[in-house]
Amino acid sequence: MGTIKVKNIRVYAYHGCLIEEGKIGSDYRVDLKVKADLSKSAVTDNLEDTVDYVHLNKIVKQEMAIRSKLLEEVAKRILDRILLEIPIVKQATVAVSKLNPPIGGNVEMVTIEMCKNRD
Repeated sequence: MGTIKVKNIRVYAYHGCLIEEGKIGSDYRVDLKVKADLSKSAVTDNLEDTVDYVHLNKIVKQEMAIRSKLLEEVAKRILDRILLEIPIVKQATVAVSKLNPPIGGNVEMVTIEMCKNRD
């Protein structure tokens, strides 16, 4: 089993419960970690035998573009798509962070992290 991490995917999106968040939007950071059997790709040196991190990045960007009230809903969609579209992945973890959240204080970011295993 091996781990592939894609860190600090930066996107601008329109998530949040406040109406203003849907109009103004804000900056987000997404971090991914996937676990898969990488032994075959270590021998074959073929992209088809591993987890393509370009594919992971595409999933994140597409799902972050769909407005949601809660970051948990966005994270669930990302996890579901990773496990649906990339069969080699056995476990995926995603952290979605809203940078400079509008919560009445000097807060760098709020983060939700969720993990899902292949059944």
